[in-house]
Amino acid sequence: MSSNKFEEVQKYTIEELAAEIEQTEASYQKMRFEHAIKGLEDPMRLREVRRDIARLKTEYRRRELEGLSVEDLANRSKLRKRRSNCK
Repeated sequence: MSSNKFEEVQKYTIEELAAEIEQTEASYQKMRFEHAIKGLEDPMRLREVRRDIARLKTEYRRRELEGLSVEDLANRSKLRKRRSNCK
């Protein structure tokens, strides 16, 4: 991802987002394995990739919620309220 990651993520379609999430997670797992075995030159890259994954998943979820009907959103709100009351 480039320096302005938020704008770049906005340009993706939902299918591209899903593919990018899958690819980035695979890359992250490979980097973690390499780091455990022999170490990375730049271990801070792990944090960057982890944050990229979170950024991608957040956008994916935002778009998922955007596509929900009013009824589904209302049910979701009821569920969230019920969960918060259980604590």
